[in-house]
Amino acid sequence: MSETADTERGASRVRQLRIVVEAEDYEAALAFYRDVLGLPEQESYSGEGGAEVAILDAGRATLEIANPAQKAMIDEVEVGRAVAPHIRLAFEVGDSRGVTASLVAGGAELIAPPTLTPWNSLNARLAGPAELQLTIFQELADESGPGAS
Repeated sequence: MSETADTERGASRVRQLRIVVEAEDYEAALAFYRDVLGLPEQESYSGEGGAEVAILDAGRATLEIANPAQKAMIDEVEVGRAVAPHIRLAFEVGDSRGVTASLVAGGAELIAPPTLTPWNSLNARLAGPAELQLTIFQELADESGPGAS
């Protein structure tokens, strides 16, 4: 069956979204995202010249495309001012307050505490290792439905 036929029937050509992040302090970033945030390690590889990579499972992946006005609105709701870089990672969790506290204890910098959003989720903003800005969000309305992050 062709890719076009698959796409027309609702199947996506893309099977996985993998975000590749260069971390100056690889061990610290790995410990934070794997051990503190709790992303299970799927695979890891070592190569010549000290090359290291770990592939962490982050559950279901989506790619959220926002225009500048939406990005500014989300920053205003979650933080109260414009702070997000071009790319921000958002992780849905079951306990936004607890996970946020764990991440801060594990070395993340709190930008904004868990805040109730107009779309009824509890969102916190943090600066994590490898120069990544993170949103930790908990859907409060409909646990099964998608929400803005």
